[in-house]
Amino acid sequence: MSVTIYHNPRCSKSRQTLALLQDQGIEIEIIEYLTSPPDAVTLAGILDKLGLQPLELMRRKEASFKDLGLADEEKSRNDLIQAMVNNPILIERPIVLSGDKAALGRPPEAVLKIL
Repeated sequence: MSVTIYHNPRCSKSRQTLALLQDQGIEIEIIEYLTSPPDAVTLAGILDKLGLQPLELMRRKEASFKDLGLADEEKSRNDLIQAMVNNPILIERPIVLSGDKAALGRPPEAVLKIL
């Protein structure tokens, strides 16, 4: 089995989730999304796998969330996805993908259900 983690090494939940995956002995592709953010199509697919809307995957306390006016109800799904692509700090982490399944590692143990 192989999984992908969208990881931020500075985030304790992301580090805990990565360690949990490593303890499972599975092959892990690590994507540090702050330096290699997903493109809009990939992010839309991740949202679909998670069953979330863009605002549900956004870190709303980030300054850029307010600065970009992302709480505006006039923003489309595509606008919000593009905002995350352009400002990956807005993406909640960690995200783990396994085949056609995805989970947000909050708490880290939540990812075990997709393995």
